Amino acid sequence: MLIDSHSHIAMKSFDGDRNEVIARARDVGVSIIMAVGISEADCRRVVSTAARYDSVYGAVGIHPHHAKDITTATYDVLKEMAKNKKIVAYGEIGLDFFRNLSPRKVQIARFGEQLDLAEELNLPVIIHDRDAHAETVTILEKWNGHKRGVIHCFSGDYAMARKCLDMGFYLSIPGTITFRKNKQLHDVVRKVPLSRLLVETDCPFLTPDPKRGERNEPAYVVYTASRLAEIKSIPLEEVEEVTCRNTIDVFGIPVT
Repeated sequence: MLIDSHSHIAMKSFDGDRNEVIARARDVGVSIIMAVGISEADCRRVVSTAARYDSVYGAVGIHPHHAKDITTATYDVLKEMAKNKKIVAYGEIGLDFFRNLSPRKVQIARFGEQLDLAEELNLPVIIHDRDAHAETVTILEKWNGHKRGVIHCFSGDYAMARKCLDMGFYLSIPGTITFRKNKQLHDVVRKVPLSRLLVETDCPFLTPDPKRGERNEPAYVVYTASRLAEIKSIPLEEVEEVTCRNTIDVFGIPVT
């Protein structure tokens, strides 16, 4: 059994074949898929997708790209969505200083507001951090809320990983672990205990080897798990078992 701990399966790019995509995931042992929202409209799709498929759970929140679009009304809508029993996390939220599609000051302000909203809703957080490692760690360290959740698509070094682990966060490993030249992430995976790792696709983005050039999908989390097992020199079955348990624990996903 595997869990894709971070996907964008609710995005429009899957509208033509979502049933088939989820079936392919099931066929390779991916039993649960986390659908993560990035905008108000996307969060609405997450809620409806999670309601439609037993294997899909969701997270709602506003990505830093869309931080500039947030209003007070946005938070009211997200609070209402979070009442849905299939919504088990708040995110993805954070900072993206690579594309800067929202002004940096706005990203920082909205990140803090959404961390506090997640605390109010008693939901774990899913953190996006791209080219903003120091700022992300500083904000999380100063935040007075319960530090529980995931640093999604982890791209920092081991020193940053250690700080995140010490705060109580898990690290989620994407398909980029399969890239031969990604030595920094290999080092992080080698040193971080398996008990603090999750695996994800971030589909339709970040397609792993050997599928690069294709649209990513939840079934491809198998490649990430396999590479993680190779780097740690442990059986794939152990990676599957432990990362599944970690994901279930951090998000409080009900196990039947």
